[in-house]
Amino acid sequence: MAEFGKVVVFGTGLIGGSFALALKEAGAVEEVVGFGRTPSTLRVAQQLGVIDRAGINPTHEIEEADIILVATPVAQMPEIFARIEPYLGPNTIVTDGGSTKGDVVAAARAAFGDRVSQFVPAHPIAGAENSGPAAARWDLYQGKKVVVTPLPENSDDALDHIKRAWSICGADIYELSPEAHDRVFAAVSHLPHLLSYALVHDLAVREDADVFFTFAASGFRDFTRIAASHPEMWRDICLANRQALLSELDNYCAQLDEIRLALATNDGQRLEEIFGIARQARREWAGE
Repeated sequence: MAEFGKVVVFGTGLIGGSFALALKEAGAVEEVVGFGRTPSTLRVAQQLGVIDRAGINPTHEIEEADIILVATPVAQMPEIFARIEPYLGPNTIVTDGGSTKGDVVAAARAAFGDRVSQFVPAHPIAGAENSGPAAARWDLYQGKKVVVTPLPENSDDALDHIKRAWSICGADIYELSPEAHDRVFAAVSHLPHLLSYALVHDLAVREDADVFFTFAASGFRDFTRIAASHPEMWRDICLANRQALLSELDNYCAQLDEIRLALATNDGQRLEEIFGIARQARREWAGE
């Protein structure tokens, strides 16, 4: 018998679709119902087996759901939370796949009120450049990290319910507070995307952009891979976590100023020191 009965997914692309496919692959869910902004996307998701059917009216789907995953861009989540709140069953647990947590938690508190205990925030760290149902993979979360950011109101059962679902997907589960999550991911995820977009944009708007892109090779490709990510999603993430991101951007600008000074003063020793510390930290992180 499947561990979960009905799972409802809002957003059937890479994150939500891969969650659904992983549960299906494990035989852990009886039915997956998908909601989305466009009927054509839901049709593709159903044709690909990501969902079993498209939801029409939340009234008839939400109450009986074991888990509701909201895997849309974070700016869409407040409206979805408000839509589903009147129909939440007493045993339904809502979670999300957003890359920021402070804003999502605030939206959940505003929408769910006294029932915010039924919302367990989470962040699967398994992105890719592609989006949409065709990008979904059952093995996306294998060996990847999922950060759960529990609320004080969450029961142990609710927390375990969501942890168990992500574990079935193959993920390694970690816990952080929402505040710590946003500070950490501003530095290691959101800032790198900002920098990657900035570099490509800087070259793309130059009159001789084609010359630069003609000669760009593996180093450029590695650094700018994430600039192929979904612009709408990353707009929302950057704005949602703007305070932490601004702080990290200031830190990075200070680092660039130091490197610029070393270049301007022909200080090769300082450049090598900075590069050496960075190289060692990178190698230790990568397990090299």
